[in-house]
Amino acid sequence: MSPHDPATRPALDRLAPDRLTTVIESIARAAALAKRRADEVTLIAVSKTQGNESILPLLAAGQRDFGENRVQEAQAKWPALREVYPETILHLIGQLQSNKAEEAVALFDAIHSVDRPSLVAALARAMDRSGRRPTCFIQVNIGDEEQKGGCAIGDLTALLREARTADLPVAGLMAIPPAGVDAAPYFALLAKIARDQGLAGLSMGMSGDFETAVTIGATHVRVGTALFGARQVGDGA
Repeated sequence: MSPHDPATRPALDRLAPDRLTTVIESIARAAALAKRRADEVTLIAVSKTQGNESILPLLAAGQRDFGENRVQEAQAKWPALREVYPETILHLIGQLQSNKAEEAVALFDAIHSVDRPSLVAALARAMDRSGRRPTCFIQVNIGDEEQKGGCAIGDLTALLREARTADLPVAGLMAIPPAGVDAAPYFALLAKIARDQGLAGLSMGMSGDFETAVTIGATHVRVGTALFGARQVGDGA
């Protein structure tokens, strides 16, 4: 079943609210286990590679926070969607090139991948020029993986100092644990680092581990497959 086939639209319209309800209930259960309120957790629907026909049923079901990986892809679809749902909150969750900082600041309400001094400087300039101040999360390379973006743990204090000096609105930390291992220790480490740095925001947890992340203190979880279903072969994912 392809979401791009008009014949499948009714099925998507039915599945979207059911999947959304399931994820919201899972967040609530995990929050209750940790003696937290469910409304302390923002659910970000990861809509990268998804077309408008897949996103609209979730919007109609009440979901308002969405995450995109690339500035150009978001620019292609979200202005039209926001004309219908202007209260939508957009999160940039993918790596950001410094030369795209101005476009990112113009479009997104939160940027979860601030990871180097050059990007801090570019975002500060863009915010000063535009007057828009998207919430920022410092991305930490929590598993010390060469192939992943994120600031090294040892460099975090210096990067945070630069971000605060530049007056970026830093809300917290973001991380993606290594694949194929228990994510809990990495979530716990990120939570400890955030506490030590006086930061409340924790952007961590995806479709396979968001419940664990919530029990450890996540304030933002980034969920794609559990909301949209498995990606289709050939959809660019």
